[in-house]
Order: sequence, then C-alpha cells, then structure tokens
Amino acid sequence: MTSPMLLLALDTATSAITVAAYDGERILAERTTIDPRRTTELLAPSIEQVLTEAGVAASDLTDLAVGTGPGPFTGLRVGIVTALTLGHVHQIDVHGVCSLDALAAQYVAAGGSTPFVVATDARRKEVYWARYEIVDGSARRVDEPSVSRPADLPDEVRELPTVGRGPLLYPEYFPHGVDPTDGLLDVSAGALARVAAVGIAAGDPMPTAPLYLRRPDAVAPAGPKPALAPLPPRANPR
Repeated sequence: MTSPMLLLALDTATSAITVAAYDGERILAERTTIDPRRTTELLAPSIEQVLTEAGVAASDLTDLAVGTGPGPFTGLRVGIVTALTLGHVHQIDVHGVCSLDALAAQYVAAGGSTPFVVATDARRKEVYWARYEIVDGSARRVDEPSVSRPADLPDEVRELPTVGRGPLLYPEYFPHGVDPTDGLLDVSAGALARVAAVGIAAGDPMPTAPLYLRRPDAVAPAGPKPALAPLPPRANPR
C-alpha cells in the first residue's frame, strides 16, 4: 500500500510568489502574492502560512515541487534554492516543473482551446514562451521554452490564443490574449502541484535545474585593471 501524497508546491518564475499544499486529490491551502521584487522577503512566510492553513508540518510532506522557469534569474533562483533546502532538511524528494507548463494546465482547466501559446514577462522587452496543444484533456508542449522579442515571433505563433502577461504587456503583438480576469496571467502553485503529481505518478524525470535561457542581469565585475601602464620594451643591446 502506497503512502498518501502530501505535496508542497511553489513557484517564483512569474510575477507571482505562489505556494500550495496538495494531498493528491485537492488543494488544502494556497497563497499567491503579486510582487516579483520581494520574492526573498515573502516566500518563506507564504510557505509557513500555507502549511499552517493546511494543518500540516514540513516534516509531514512526502514531496516538494518547484517551478523551474523560465524566469528572471533572481526570483527563479530564490524559489529553487528554497525548495532544495527544504528537501535537504526534511529528506524529501524535490521535483521540477516547467513554469510555462503550469500556466498551460491552468488554461486547459479553464476550458481553453488548442493550440495555444504561453508567453510570460522576460523583461528587457522580451517574453518567455512555448507552444502547446491539448491531447487527451492535458496540455502538451510542442517545442522547448524560448526567449524572444514579441516582434520576432513567427506570425502563426502570435496569432494563437495566448496565456500569461505577454498580451497584457505587448497587445500589439498578441492580439488574442486570454482575458486577464480569468486568473491566467501568472503561475498558480495549485496548478503546478497537479502537474507535478501526474509526473510523479508516471515516474517521469523531473529535474530541478533552472531554465534561465540567458545570462543574469547582474554579472560579476571584471578583474581590476593595472594601475600602471606597461613599460616599453627594452632595446636590444648592440
């Protein structure tokens, strides 16, 4: 007899800091805050609040799931490091889920049609995106996640129904954006938990490596330049 699932899911790849507890059948508690600049400050309290509301302790968890992006470097790193740390402390398996896949699952659950695109804010006037189709009632990614300027996407991609903040930020390039009041702008940890549970049950590989897709905005400075100009070469003796 297998043990019942008690999974904690979290994602920090979009503008949402989102955490949910899931028992394999229903969402026990979920908390989402839209504030991408305060991920470090808000994630730990959100986890504590979700566990309290669900009536469980971290030591009760059987699994952890974390969104692996793509997403901006700092926010994504905070989420993944937090999940890996919790997993290490409590000896719990940590499973990675592409954050775009979670948004795609939200769209399908809301009655979305096929095919469609998920496009999230990548900053620098770019979007993270991937195309999907619906197979047997579930979203299936057609190609690997990418980062692009909206204007550089193929016309046939931009004409598809589009989920995420891409259409809100660049409506001239995504004319068929999903209504933002449908709650499909950012990842829901509840949706991510359900995607993770399916993968866990199927025994799928679920690596936690972050999908950065590009170099971070902040880079280490180059080494110090020499303070003195180099000496001229010595003349050869005659």
